Amino acid sequence: MLNKGLRDKESIRIENTLRTLHALIFVPKFWNAEDTALIDEQLKSFGLSLQRTIEIPEEELIILLQQCHLDWNQQEEFADILIGLSQEKQFDFSGKALAIYQYIQKESKVFSFGINTKITSVKNK
Repeated sequence: MLNKGLRDKESIRIENTLRTLHALIFVPKFWNAEDTALIDEQLKSFGLSLQRTIEIPEEELIILLQQCHLDWNQQEEFADILIGLSQEKQFDFSGKALAIYQYIQKESKVFSFGINTKITSVKNK
């Protein structure tokens, strides 16, 4: 386990990476090589790339996120990013996002109406 100081620094690093990913994804893009390279650069901090995210099984992705010390909120935010990437139909990460949402809902032992709404939304698409 990480001690509190390292955990705080790690959490700040994760939050900054997720914030940057949000900024890159939620701006309409044509998904050229430059755009995907910027996203790949941010995903590296999680041991991922767009290609690896496409290929990795859902269970392994969840384990990887845990190994990267993402808390429940950060995992939810990562799933939101996957949904954002799926909006333009260039990528389809909705299954992976659904698996993350369901995992959080089950394992966090706290029912979240927000996550439940996201699960329903992904299932209905």
